[in-house]
Amino acid sequence: MALDTGGVTFLYRTGEYDPSEGTRSEAPGLHDGSDIGAALKAVRQFQGVSLQDIADATRIRQNYLAALEDMRIDELPSRPFAIGYVKAYARHLGLDQDEAVERFKLDSPEHDDGLRAPVGVRKQHDPRLGLVLIAAVLVIAAFALWNVAQRTLSAQAPAPAVVADQEALPATPQQDGPITVGAAAPPPVESTTPEPYVTPGLANNADGSSVGPATPAPSMPVGSPFKSKGQIYGAPAGRAAPIIVQARKAAAFEVRGADGSPYFVRVLQAGEAYRVPMLAGLSLTVSDPGDFDVFGPEGYIGPLPGPVTKGAALLPKAPPAPKPAPKPAAKAQTPLPAPVAPTATDAPPVQ
Repeated sequence: MALDTGGVTFLYRTGEYDPSEGTRSEAPGLHDGSDIGAALKAVRQFQGVSLQDIADATRIRQNYLAALEDMRIDELPSRPFAIGYVKAYARHLGLDQDEAVERFKLDSPEHDDGLRAPVGVRKQHDPRLGLVLIAAVLVIAAFALWNVAQRTLSAQAPAPAVVADQEALPATPQQDGPITVGAAAPPPVESTTPEPYVTPGLANNADGSSVGPATPAPSMPVGSPFKSKGQIYGAPAGRAAPIIVQARKAAAFEVRGADGSPYFVRVLQAGEAYRVPMLAGLSLTVSDPGDFDVFGPEGYIGPLPGPVTKGAALLPKAPPAPKPAPKPAAKAQTPLPAPVAPTATDAPPVQ
């Protein structure tokens, strides 16, 4: 197969040049052909390399490589990109990159017309920019007109009347002798002084002393029977555990032993209950005593008395034993009079 490049004929077959079929026995170079594009194309065809192979190796679009071979520079993105394509093309074919770039600059001299926009990109203006500029001009003009109008109105306003004759003013009566000065006025109350903080749940008596939190109101009549509304924890039923604490709503519930170690810790949901075992020193700790009801053997007792309650304090107190009736006092015996010894005057005369 023969290739005519700039008046020089090359013959090649599958990458191997056959001297018997052409008029030249050496391989083409960068200075062959009418321009650098024709020279690169001749070397590529001489080596049996396709444009697709070069595109895959250099990551350059195949249409850009074809435009470079035909020296259609206007179809390339820009001159710096075209120079980069020439370098990559020559490097892949094993040619001198700098020499290829010099040949490209000679064949396509640089014109001082600046960089062209990339192919396929059109310069467009945002239409909203004009609206923003018009709005800014209108705002500035309105502010300027308002300022001029204010100055004009201020200049046309009548000046305040000035009292020309100071003697027409009523004179302050003067007193002869010492002047009596009244008591000093109290200082003004600071409006920024915050009100005193009152702890929630505490109130003050009339004398200023504080009292403890109000006792929670019972949720049902005293003596109402216990009704199970959920899981019951604690001591098993039937044992010596007559006290049951039931949660009105979800709240923290904690039971500790006499040494302070946690015995039962849980957030009881509404309706869940805890059967308190009768252990010495057991204490109940809750977040809000009004969230728990206490049931005894005789039914509903009332809410928990406080955030920390001893288990023994929940047991109903036994009525006091009746006092024995006083024994009737024994009658005092009247002592008999002592016998009187006879005197000498009472003795009968001796005969």
